[in-house]
Amino acid sequence: MIMNYLGKTYKNGECVVRQGDAGSCMYVVQYGKLEVIRENDGETVHLRTLNAGDIFGEMALFQREKRSATVRAIGEAQVLTVDKRILLRRIKEDPLIALNMMEMLCQRIQSLTQRTHN
Repeated sequence: MIMNYLGKTYKNGECVVRQGDAGSCMYVVQYGKLEVIRENDGETVHLRTLNAGDIFGEMALFQREKRSATVRAIGEAQVLTVDKRILLRRIKEDPLIALNMMEMLCQRIQSLTQRTHN
């Protein structure tokens, strides 16, 4: 089966977003793996690994803050960019998208809360 992807291909170690950059879109991992890292006082902290189907950068659509972490490819990865206009149109067509995003954000918050209390 041949898969046709619309996103951009990133090579091993290539950054999709950098901590501190302005953001105006979110991303969907189409294939491959990415790592989310954060620089804290000169130390690099691995936050999580993203796989096909995962989304990231969604906070940039709802807040006007800079990127909170760097996301870079582990091996080759294909990533689709989604701007706010497209996301809102898709949510209007299928409100379950918004529900799924809220569920994913709640899971992230719960995971971060557990990590900070252990």
